[in-house]
Amino acid sequence: MPYRELIMIDIKEMLRRRAAGQSERRVARETGFDRKTVGRYFAAAEALSLSREREPTEEEVLAVAERVQARRVVDPSEEWKQVAAHRERVASWLALRRPLKLRKIHTLLERDHGVTASYDTLRRFAIEELGWRKRPTTVRLAETEPGEIAQVDFGLMGTLVDPTTGRARRLWALIVTLVYSRYQFVWPSFEQTTEAVCAGLDAAWWFFGAMARVLLPDNMSAMVQRADELGPTLVPAFLDYVQARGLFVDAARVRSPKDKARVENQVSYVRESWFDGETFMSLEDARAAAERWCREVAGARVHGTTCEVPREVFEAREKPVMKPPPSERFDVPHWAEAKVHPDHHVQVLKSLYSVPTRFVGSTVRVRADRATVKIYAGSELVKMYGRVAPGKRVTDPRDYPAGKDVAATRDIASLVASAKRCGAHVGIYAERLLGVPLPWTRMRLVYALLRLCKKFGDGRVEALCQSALAFDVVDVRRIERMLVEAKPPTVPSSRERKVVPLPVPRFARTTEHFATKSQVTCSKEEQR
Repeated sequence: MPYRELIMIDIKEMLRRRAAGQSERRVARETGFDRKTVGRYFAAAEALSLSREREPTEEEVLAVAERVQARRVVDPSEEWKQVAAHRERVASWLALRRPLKLRKIHTLLERDHGVTASYDTLRRFAIEELGWRKRPTTVRLAETEPGEIAQVDFGLMGTLVDPTTGRARRLWALIVTLVYSRYQFVWPSFEQTTEAVCAGLDAAWWFFGAMARVLLPDNMSAMVQRADELGPTLVPAFLDYVQARGLFVDAARVRSPKDKARVENQVSYVRESWFDGETFMSLEDARAAAERWCREVAGARVHGTTCEVPREVFEAREKPVMKPPPSERFDVPHWAEAKVHPDHHVQVLKSLYSVPTRFVGSTVRVRADRATVKIYAGSELVKMYGRVAPGKRVTDPRDYPAGKDVAATRDIASLVASAKRCGAHVGIYAERLLGVPLPWTRMRLVYALLRLCKKFGDGRVEALCQSALAFDVVDVRRIERMLVEAKPPTVPSSRERKVVPLPVPRFARTTEHFATKSQVTCSKEEQR
């Protein structure tokens, strides 16, 4: 007869019949137990002084079971003792970053330490004493609140022919599962980029008609830049998305699929139920089919865990407490680091934008979306421009050093104004110099004229410009030669100012000879 292990309900039945006054033979006949087995349990009940007047309690049944089923602990064998003597050594070998194989450990113990125990004994010791290859215990997490968490993951579906290129491409599916109701959304995509993730999430919020508060994604490079179980770093463009949508991100740990089990175990279900065996004409066709499948198949089935219909749970208990969906599609920005070149410009997506002189040679952070370009130095917003097409340039003259902005921007008016500050005729002379169809080609002449003002003084250049304009001479080099060749008036020295008497001329006349005689007035009679 095969061995049969009695459980608590069997033992309780025997003791209940004992309290009813039945004999060992009758109990064995009516219950099917061996008569000797019934006798052992009756004897244990007598030894524990159990009353025959009432049915036993749970504690009394347990006491009888322990008394009968207790086994003497077998002393460890000699081989077991040999392995136990090297317990710490074996544990350290198994705890290495690359743990040693148990066969290798058995060889080392036998060769270097004289252990004669068999491999089976070593294996039983490692399992029972060191927990080798024992599956760790798990716990169930508390259920989340309605609308609190949405788990996100990418899953490979298969291949789909891209109608634009005619080539078969890998088709991925972004799966968004609401943890509370298990309602899910599937967004097929050829790429796993940040743009694809943001577009898929927005499509999910519009499909649900609501938005969750927390995202629990995988550590995909489109979302997480640096994985860390305590403080992961998000991709800047994706961080812009969650800030714009008011979401919080709690990324799963690396190689920990159980952190997002609600969406992880749905990848194969989506592949088998939605994609396998189907034919899609294009990516848009696949997306429309996936949306119908989410609503009519996955959302309308009775979920195996919750035993409820996900769409009904979502509509009744989850959607009313969720955030409203976004009103427009998110403009995914482009983040990059750019070097400020000596020409005061940075290159962003094949376009040039100017930066002030103090940032030349440094590296700045650039954020570009469809409308604007923002340039940051650390936390400081340095410049903000409107986005221009590739190959174009945006320059702010104020970014150049003082005096160089006029030449860089070909500002003729500012150059003439600088000449007029040196003198009215200098300004007119500058206007005459620039009075050609392409005035910016003669800006160097005006700069040369301004250098003459600085070197020889505004007054002298003003006078020469006035004279040159009178004779219609418009030539900067002529003005320069006149300034260089002109001799400034000399001041005589004290020795030169000394008066030297000259000898008296030989035929000189007296001073009276040169005196003017006064006319004498006479009467009319005397004149006659």
